[in-house]
Amino acid sequence: MANITKKVSWSSRGDEAGAAWEGTPLLNGSERPSVSRQLSGERRLFQIGRLSTVDLDEEITAEEDSTSWKPKEIPHNEKLLSLKFESLDYDNIENQLFLEEERRMSFLGFRCLEISRWVVCGLIGVLTGLIACFIDIVVEKLAGIKYQVIKENIVQFTEAGGLSISLILWAVLNCAFVMLGAIMVACFEPIAGGSGIPQIKCYLNGVKIPRVVRLKTLVVKVFGVICSVVGGLAVGKEGPMIHSGAVVAAGVSQGRSTSLKRDFKIFEYFRRDTEKRDFVSAGAAAGVSAAFGAPVGGVLFALEEGASFWNQMLTWRIFFASMISTFTLNFFLSIYHHKPGELSNPGLINFGRFESETMAYNFYEIPLFIAMGALGGALGALFNVLNYWLTIFRIRYVHRPCLQVMEAMLVAAVTAAVSFIMIYFSNDCQPLGPDNSEEYPLQLFCADGEYNSMATAFFNTPERSVRSLFHNPAGTYNPLTLGLFTLTYFFLACWTYGLSVSAGVFIPSLLIGAAWGRLCGILLASIAQADSTWADPGKYALIGAAAQLGGIVRMTLSLTVILVEATGNVTYGLPIMLALMTAKIVGDYFQEGLYDIHIKLQSVPFLHSEAPATSHWLTAREVMSSPVTCFNKVEKVGTIVDVLSNTSTNHNGFPVVVQVSDNDEPAKLCGLILRSQLIVLLKHKVFVELAQSRLTQRKLQLKDFRDAYPRFPPIQSIHVSQDERECMMDLTEFMNPTPYTVPQDTSLPRVFKLFRALGLRHLVVVDDENRVVGLVTRKDLARYHLGKHGLEEMHLAQT
Repeated sequence: MANITKKVSWSSRGDEAGAAWEGTPLLNGSERPSVSRQLSGERRLFQIGRLSTVDLDEEITAEEDSTSWKPKEIPHNEKLLSLKFESLDYDNIENQLFLEEERRMSFLGFRCLEISRWVVCGLIGVLTGLIACFIDIVVEKLAGIKYQVIKENIVQFTEAGGLSISLILWAVLNCAFVMLGAIMVACFEPIAGGSGIPQIKCYLNGVKIPRVVRLKTLVVKVFGVICSVVGGLAVGKEGPMIHSGAVVAAGVSQGRSTSLKRDFKIFEYFRRDTEKRDFVSAGAAAGVSAAFGAPVGGVLFALEEGASFWNQMLTWRIFFASMISTFTLNFFLSIYHHKPGELSNPGLINFGRFESETMAYNFYEIPLFIAMGALGGALGALFNVLNYWLTIFRIRYVHRPCLQVMEAMLVAAVTAAVSFIMIYFSNDCQPLGPDNSEEYPLQLFCADGEYNSMATAFFNTPERSVRSLFHNPAGTYNPLTLGLFTLTYFFLACWTYGLSVSAGVFIPSLLIGAAWGRLCGILLASIAQADSTWADPGKYALIGAAAQLGGIVRMTLSLTVILVEATGNVTYGLPIMLALMTAKIVGDYFQEGLYDIHIKLQSVPFLHSEAPATSHWLTAREVMSSPVTCFNKVEKVGTIVDVLSNTSTNHNGFPVVVQVSDNDEPAKLCGLILRSQLIVLLKHKVFVELAQSRLTQRKLQLKDFRDAYPRFPPIQSIHVSQDERECMMDLTEFMNPTPYTVPQDTSLPRVFKLFRALGLRHLVVVDDENRVVGLVTRKDLARYHLGKHGLEEMHLAQT
């Protein structure tokens, strides 16, 4: 074993991360260890664009280190990339064990595997649909009880006086539910906070996010989102459904639960990252399908937002999972509503049907729809900027669980207070229709037979509010009511997203957009009173909702199809698409999408679809990590244990070379082996001496590696005696003999394309004689991005 080359590592691993940021505390509040460098030759400097120059030889002296202090806040720098995130192994390790198993498998065996994949996708759809059904029924029941209690209280005190008691009751009920949800997230499973879509995007991009697809995460997510929605926060339950579907997929496809320590001995072949990730993309699609009743939209969401790698059979299986998910939700909701067999409620959010006859649009309205898209993009960018600064504030100051719970309760109380005040001071009274379509009509100070219009927007679950804005007849809402509602709900939704509660941003975005879209429709109708085409403001509410949601999350293809499927009318496909495209173009000019912002704030090494535009002048030699730790084909056990135990260089992939020379010259590559494989080999004590002395020793199989997946034991838990350290280990049978390699002069875009398209974790850089000179990992590529001053490089931190 040796270090192959003396070249400086630009991508520097854990022990090198502190050099560029001396004395800067990390995101978790801990201070950096002092870093000492001993490099041969001259001091080396590196600069890209206008980033500050990083001196790689700089040392932190003991005096400087002792003067650093631990602040009350946690500083945050978005130019950092976290080293705590590892990549998934999407590429199959084609070692001798794998090839022998594939050769032994008959044609019938492969057919059975294919059938198993379809069965798993069907199970994913059924379970995701059942979870959606459970969330929907529980939210409806609890919200119904809450609003009925508050309504009776308001009716009682409107006549007798003392409405402040109703306000206190409303605020206390909201705080109680939200406190429960926030405690579950902040204290038990923080990864279950938010919508979960950024984390699933990262997982499907190839980043291993810790704890993101655990059973505990699913339980906290489901009960957390119920508490958030019932607690009256400006949130939706649709976003978390995507995360829930992904967790279900990850669990079902493995045929066991590591959390419950139960192994059902099924689907063992799928216990690897390649298969698991495909199923997780199916689960995310099933989640979208259950949430919006949009199976095609779910497939396109998985394609657009998630999976980096795609094939035709995967598309068909994902569509199958999505369709089963929608059907399951439909079936059980029809039984719940005492209409068994009537499958007309496609998803959790039901926008109602838009009839083409009553809501036709003309060619000359298209420029208006585009203008609304631009407005949605601008408002979405404003929303994202405000939420970005708010999230940075939370990272710095609101990092203790007790503070996070208190903030969530504060937001719940303020939401109740603002809602109550808006309803109290609104004099927008509307007559109750003959069908009495309002769920909880509040009379307050209106005349008999009338209800308070502002209460329809605030005193309701967000889904019902969206439907009323889409379908209530013209004249139902006063322009002032809509304007005030848009303004207040915009800031409430912005404040709410990022709290330590399980909550989605889809429905609040649709609600804000529907409100100002309907307002635009009313204003247009008042300008052109003679023309009846402008009469129905519902279509403008729909376009406004699409524009606002597109402006915040910046999805185009999947969102168009989701909204078309949710409205049940393809007529509005073109206006929705134009509004979403315009919203994305305008929004991207100012700020990134909300999910991308939160991914960046978590310092995740996320790889976008293409390398930065101006990076052709960079080569593999400049971006690779070196020196590289290599092993011989037959290596000493003590050497392997020492390398794996070295906490300063937490490498996960090791090139295997023909023979390591003593003079640190590069050696010829003959394979690649992973940390997880070496740990399994050490655990089973696969040593050359033992194999020779015990003829009956069982030969290691792929099943042993699959049984240890995905939570491989740490090296510290494996005991190796002093005598065993002197033994030798033959890696020939277990290494991947054909790893992907690139010459050292390959351009960065070419390396990036190969790495991302094949889903690699390690890419070996070789010279013209196939000798190892470096290793490219995800973090080496993710560091480069286009900033305001051209190509910039991020720094790495052990956060």
